[in-house]
Amino acid sequence: MFQDTTDLAAMAEALSLSTDYRVLRRLVPRPLSTRSTGCESKTGILLDVETTGLDPRQHEIIELGMVKFEYAQHGRIIGVRDTFAAFNEPSGPIPAEIVALTGITDDVVAGHKIDETAVNAFVDDAVIVIAHNSGFDRKFAERYWPVFERKAWACTATEVDWRKHGFAGAQLGYLLNGAGFFHHGHRAVDDCHALLEILDFVLPTGAPALALLLETARRKTVRVWAEQSPFELKESLKRRGYRWSDGTVGRPKSWYIDVCETALDDEIAFLKNEIYLRDVAPTLQTLTAFTRFSGRI
Repeated sequence: MFQDTTDLAAMAEALSLSTDYRVLRRLVPRPLSTRSTGCESKTGILLDVETTGLDPRQHEIIELGMVKFEYAQHGRIIGVRDTFAAFNEPSGPIPAEIVALTGITDDVVAGHKIDETAVNAFVDDAVIVIAHNSGFDRKFAERYWPVFERKAWACTATEVDWRKHGFAGAQLGYLLNGAGFFHHGHRAVDDCHALLEILDFVLPTGAPALALLLETARRKTVRVWAEQSPFELKESLKRRGYRWSDGTVGRPKSWYIDVCETALDDEIAFLKNEIYLRDVAPTLQTLTAFTRFSGRI
């Protein structure tokens, strides 16, 4: 039986006002809009890649999705300016587990190649690139297209404490549901549209999530290298949040952690009192949005 959509919208609105129900609306990508001339604004890019595996040194991109959007200084999203979606045929067959995960087959990507000139033109005027796992996406993107090496980056998966703001976790599906939406995205660009709505969601603080993300991304962080730390204390380092570097691309072969500048003294004290049991002057690297998540750092 046909149901008037106005009635459905009214029913959804009534349910949303009750504390006994939560309403999820199907995510519909925003229409393209012309650039705003009424207020000061900036341009950002939401980016997602699908690949043949996890290692950016040997695996390949099979799909690139991007959404270009305009935002105001306070972090409110003004509108979508353009979208980009393209496949790329890798040098060999797509592994079966990747096909199962992404739905992208060899037939889908056959004969496709992502045009570098088109990518450069799309991202040229953006001041920041945002991905839901920038530690993964940036390494692949800058390997294929050097333009991404010159951009500031932010990560929605790691640079916002979503649980602190009432979300069930940092997975994209959890965040989208928490923002009041669901989607059946099958392409990389669909996840970019989903991320746009998550970033436009107003947190309990009264500010949109994008504002918090930008605030975090602008802060400098310090990478602390625990070189030549005792092997038997690796579990202590892991519990503290340290990660392992295998020594590739010029990095030390060592445990490391990224901390905000205000936490640096505490981190050095931890290394001195619990790891080395002596005074220590660890190797430090200062990171910004332009260097953070890069495969070259």
